[in-house]
Amino acid sequence: MNTQSERIALFIDGSNLYAAARALGFDIDYKKLLENFSSRGYLVRALYYTALIEDQEYSPIRPLVDWLDYNGYTMVTKPTKEFTDASGRRKIKGNMDIELAVDMLEMADNLDHLYVFSGDGDFRRLVEAVQRKGKRVTVVSTVRSTPPMAADELRRQADIFMELEQLIPEISRTGNRRLAPAAPAEGKQPPVHARPDNDHYTDNSDDYDDYDDYDDGESQSA
Repeated sequence: MNTQSERIALFIDGSNLYAAARALGFDIDYKKLLENFSSRGYLVRALYYTALIEDQEYSPIRPLVDWLDYNGYTMVTKPTKEFTDASGRRKIKGNMDIELAVDMLEMADNLDHLYVFSGDGDFRRLVEAVQRKGKRVTVVSTVRSTPPMAADELRRQADIFMELEQLIPEISRTGNRRLAPAAPAEGKQPPVHARPDNDHYTDNSDDYDDYDDYDDGESQSA
């Protein structure tokens, strides 16, 4: 099949993609990302998955969610859950794996090629199930970070592994490559902040520290 006629869809694990980009030291320009993958075939849908903290006067991730929703992305969100761990620490949990898996399985029959933006090894069986339907699956993540963000079992299962670092010239905000910051403490959610730049949107971590005890429940490294 001519790849330009492929029916494709993007399944973006928001927190996992953000963590991978942050580990590589760049900010994603979501308009560029959409344009880049739209050129790879007939883009049926670009789905972005993220959990949202409710009952906050201001949520730094909300501007990004709203912008994506108006600019070609299909947003899949749900409220986070708050709990207290055994040591008495307040935790916020928001795992979108089930939502992403259900959508991939439901949509696979109407697609030729599915792109999964996540390195989470828990998705290996999902990728295998979609492949049994005769579909191609590309995993977009990175092994160039320390530690690697893409689980080895997921890379092996995918038809194609696309290294995120190689996409930096095509999907990053112009001139914003920087040294990757130190890894966050265990159990700490990488900050997310979005800012408009004309018709583009980027994520930027400088002003966001509200998710200090966020736990997405994901395995993001190999």
